[in-house]
Parts: sequence; C-alpha cells; structure tokens
Amino acid sequence: MKFVKELTQGSNLKNEILSGITVAIALVPEAIAFSFIAGVDPLIGLYAACIMGFFTSLLGGRPGMISGATGAIAVVVAATVQTYGEAYLYPTIILGGMIQMAVGALRLGKFIRLVPHSVMLGFVNGLAIVIFMAQFPMFGSEASGVFEYYTGSKLFTLSALVALTIVIMVVLPRFTKAIPSALVAILVIAGLSFMPGIETPTVLNLLKGKSMQGGLPSIFTDYPADLFSISTLKIIFLPALSVAGVGLIESLLTLTIIDERTDTRGSGNRESLAQGIANCISGVFGSMGGCAMIGQSMININSGARGRLSGLVAALTLLMFIMFLSPIIEQIPVAALIGVMFMVAYGTFEWSSIKNFKKTPKDDFLIMIIVAVVTVVFHNLALAVAIGVILSALAFAWDHATGIHARRRTDENGIKHYDIHGPLFFGSTTAFAEIFDAKNDDDRIIVDFESSRVVDQSGIEAIRKLNEKYQELAKEISFVNLSSGCKDLLATAKIDISIDPDKRKFMVVYDA
Repeated sequence: MKFVKELTQGSNLKNEILSGITVAIALVPEAIAFSFIAGVDPLIGLYAACIMGFFTSLLGGRPGMISGATGAIAVVVAATVQTYGEAYLYPTIILGGMIQMAVGALRLGKFIRLVPHSVMLGFVNGLAIVIFMAQFPMFGSEASGVFEYYTGSKLFTLSALVALTIVIMVVLPRFTKAIPSALVAILVIAGLSFMPGIETPTVLNLLKGKSMQGGLPSIFTDYPADLFSISTLKIIFLPALSVAGVGLIESLLTLTIIDERTDTRGSGNRESLAQGIANCISGVFGSMGGCAMIGQSMININSGARGRLSGLVAALTLLMFIMFLSPIIEQIPVAALIGVMFMVAYGTFEWSSIKNFKKTPKDDFLIMIIVAVVTVVFHNLALAVAIGVILSALAFAWDHATGIHARRRTDENGIKHYDIHGPLFFGSTTAFAEIFDAKNDDDRIIVDFESSRVVDQSGIEAIRKLNEKYQELAKEISFVNLSSGCKDLLATAKIDISIDPDKRKFMVVYDA
C-alpha cells in the first residue's frame, strides 16, 4: 500500500503521466550526446536512460527524481572505452553499482549531510551553467571533422524557434498549469517545423547517421575472456570507484535539492541502494549506466510531478520511442529541446545566492564560486564537491582556531580562574598556550572548561604541556569541568593526574 501511495504521492495521475512524457522527450538528446562522449552507440545511452530511470523510480529514495545516462558518468568511462574497448565498460558499470549498493546497505548515504550549503549552491549553479553551455554546440554541426556554427537564415530560424519555446514556457503557466508548458512548447515547435519554408535541425541530425530504432535491451554476453582475473580487476576498479563516487554525489545532492524545492524528505541510503541496483542491471543489459539528473528532475518537479509514476512513465515512454516511434522522435526540432533546457538551466540556478551575496559570509560566497567554477571548467562534480568540502572544513577550523579565549576572574578565596571559551583542538592549541604566562602568574590558578570542549589529541597535549609548565615553577594548576570524553582521552594518553603534595607538582582534574 505504501508503494502504491508513492506512485502519485502529493500529485495526480494526469500530472504524473504528462510530466513523464515531457521528461522522456527531453532525455533523448542528452542520452545521445552522452553516448558520443562515452564513445558508444546512441542506443547504449538511450537504453541506460530507460533502465536507470525505471529502477531508480521504482526503488529509489526520492519520488519525482529522474535518473538516466549522464555526462558525469560518460566522462568517467570514456577513457576505459577508448583504451580497452566497450567490453570492459559493462563490468565497470556493474562493479560501480555493487559499490553503490554497499554504500546504501551500510547506511553511508547520511554523510551527504557533511556537504555544506555553500558547496551545494556552487554545485547547483555550476551545473546550471554546464546545462546552459551544453546547448550551444546544437547551434552548429560538424562537417568533414570540422565544427561550424550555423549562419544566415538557418541560425535565424533556429534562434527564433528557441525564443518561441522560451516564451511559451514563460507565458503559458500564467494562464493554465493543466498541461506541462515544456510539452506544449515541444509540440508547437514540432508543428511549426513542418510548415513550408521552415528548415531547422532535428534530433535526426544529432544521431550523425545512426538510428535510434531498436528493440528491447538484451543481456550482454561478449565479456573479456579473463573477466574474473586480477588483471581485469586492475583495469576496472578505479573507473568503477569513480562511477560509484560521482554517481552517488550527483544523485544525493540532487535528492537534497529536490527535497528543498518540494519541502519533503527523501532517503539517501535507499537512493544509494537503488542507484547501485540500477547500474548493475544497466551493465548486465549492455548500457552505460548513469545517475540522477538535476535538469530532467527539475523539468519533472516543475511540471507538477511528485510521485514515482512520472519516472516510470518517462522510462517506459522512452522505451516506446526506441521500439516504435523513433521516426517521429527523430523529427523533433532541436530548437524546442534547446529552449526547454535553457529554461531548466534558468530554473536550476540559485539566483538568490547572487542577489544576497552581501548578506552571505565571505568565506561561504568564495567557496560557492570556487565549486561552481570547478564544476564548469572540469565537468567533474566529485572533484568540485570534494574541493568545496575541504575548503569549508579549513575555513571552519580557522574560524574556531582564532576564536578561543579566556575570561580571567578571582574568586572569594583569592584564587585566579581562567574561564576558557571556544573549542580546544589542533587549530587552537597555539592560541590556547598564549593565554597563559606561567612565569608571572599566581601560585595557584584554576582553568575552567565549562564553556569549552577538548576535541582531539592535540587539545589533550596542550593541557599536558601547560600542566608541565606550572609544575616546573612549583605552581598549582587545576583543570575543572572537563567533559567525561576529555577525561577518557586523558586516561588513554596515560597523563598522570595523581596528586603529589610533597613536590607540589600535580594536576588536579575534578568536577566543580
């Protein structure tokens, strides 16, 4: 019953079906383009979009999210295909899927929470720019190995149809949202393209002479003879690890973004497991695998879909296109798809991150820009997110390293207290040591950690060194309100906390 409810969760049957059809049409050009990037036949990418979309919609942790063949995965596997051949592609995808399943089974998807908001904004904005820039090669064609942009009337017609697509998608929702504006725009532009005197590139031109006509995907059997050998594992392991990592990062970040846009919550662990299952099945049936697609997911969400049904409809509709309707789909004008993706890029970009930059901490804004630039320049989402997380961690550590300080006071017994504020860890140990002047200090002091916390072994070592300084000067130093965790660390480090009243060299650790 729960699964049946999720099919149309928060939506209605009409929205789910129409959104699914719209997404299926939008998947076609990208699946074809990513196939060429990976160095495989267009049908390989189209089958990947079907398989990934179907099984992640059926089993995934985020209803309404769309998965398919992606540029991120295509870039990762391209070197494997080019160097070792297509036969090594599918074991790579299967192994990558198994790693993703392990991540889901071990419930490691929760670590996506460690990605700061500034990194997510950079990822989203960078990906929006990538989607936007990816449309410009469609304004030209390759002849004799040389790419040239269209000129004259051909460029004018294409640009005019793109502009009309955008106008329809902007204006139509103001009057009605009964039908997805992207679907209406595609149908209108397709109708106009058949009018006399209008010549414009179609999906058929993207295929470069290859047909998207095919049947049901079949199990791939032409694996290398030494498939289960160490030598094959050496070839596919690192690419498979990249497939798993890049796929999970893009999928889980997309899940988080859709959560925010819909004010709902998906399951990262369930999505990781579903992505792994889908990639394994994708590899078994000889397709290039993939992950979540933020562009198509945004089309789906903006069209009103909220349940699993839209993704299933998209996958099955795309399969119908491949099997029965390829001659019709091949005649869809490229202009309509460019216009739709331009609007997706516009809707994906977090414009508030630019408008409110004066209210954003400088460190966060800079990290957002760096992540966006790395995403655009290298098209490597895993690298961009990793750099963003590292920079955020360093910024956090520096901020807290310079934030430790002490309030000095004297109690009714004339004993001097140092009330420590801020965490004591590897980054703040120097600032902590500079608080004290053992040589000129009182003969007895108390260091109070009620408003502080000892975080790591470096903090423990700082306490030990401070204690030794006062011991050497035969001065009494006491540490109070240390947490139980800190005391455990002291015990583990075998730091002597016993009292030796004869030599007055001691460190007292007690709870005030």
